[in-house]
Amino acid sequence: MGKSTPAGTTRGRLLKTLLGFAVAIALVGLLVVGVGWERTLSRLRTARPGWVLLACLSSVLCLAAWTKTWQAVLSAAGVSVPYRKLVVTFFAATFANYVTPMGQAGGEPFIAYVLSRDTEATYEQSLASVVTADLIRLLPFFTVGLVGLGYLLFTARVSGVIERFALVLVSLAVALPFATVVGWRFRERVRDGVLWALGPFARRTSRLSIPSARDRIDSLYGSLEVIATDPRALVVAVAFGYVGWVLFAIPLYFSGLAIGTPVSVLLVCFLVPVSVIAGSAPLPGGLAAIEGTLVALLTALTALSTADALAVTTIYRLTSYWFVVVLGGLAALWVIRRV
Repeated sequence: MGKSTPAGTTRGRLLKTLLGFAVAIALVGLLVVGVGWERTLSRLRTARPGWVLLACLSSVLCLAAWTKTWQAVLSAAGVSVPYRKLVVTFFAATFANYVTPMGQAGGEPFIAYVLSRDTEATYEQSLASVVTADLIRLLPFFTVGLVGLGYLLFTARVSGVIERFALVLVSLAVALPFATVVGWRFRERVRDGVLWALGPFARRTSRLSIPSARDRIDSLYGSLEVIATDPRALVVAVAFGYVGWVLFAIPLYFSGLAIGTPVSVLLVCFLVPVSVIAGSAPLPGGLAAIEGTLVALLTALTALSTADALAVTTIYRLTSYWFVVVLGGLAALWVIRRV
């Protein structure tokens, strides 16, 4: 297969992203006004810079660890990429995920394209490595999240809303691995279903060929099979996946310490996965949805006031989202220039 694939962000997608940011920021503004911005700002002024810096550092180290997950998966696929080069590419991928509505749908195909242009890997090998690394990073999301859920169920009165979040978390923990296994077991039927769905589009344009699509899907499956034959690399990938997840979640704990309102580490294990679920809303980076969810849950499950909960959430999002967006944006500019 060739190493080229359609790339680039269309004007329509850019406008959609900008509109998404505008809507999300407006919703966050309504949340701030509803909670009370004066009290929130007053609490933010008392934030201890040391804990804020630790939260930022943790976010950076998280991406560094997840880069090692990706590198291990690529190694299993027979693709060797220097870590210093790959970590910049991963930061760029994170930027694409964080600014695109429905994140993974925009970031992963883009970064697979960049990786295929930047290394000896084909697009299918690159996409297979990205998909595999994403699945590996889901393991700690569910296992640690269920630990936090267990802590919550045994130590707190659970409201109806929290019960629904818990049900979603448990359902995803069961459904996604099951869907992955079934999809792999019946991959030929999945391929045929995809080709059947593409049929009407292929008949309307010469840019899409069913035989070419079949070859690409078969090549993707072939790359996934190669990755699965290297258990040692996969163990390394899973280990760094867990390390990265801890570093991804701990900024919320540091954010509580920053304003002198500690949040239990075990509660953080529940709050972060739930906020990620809420962040699947079609807004860039889960903006507004994550903020609203965290404020509501922190208020319901701790002794924090709504203003304190919003202050903790604000520090958390500044250090785990906006800080990463800035670094990732710089990395994306570097990668685009490099490619």
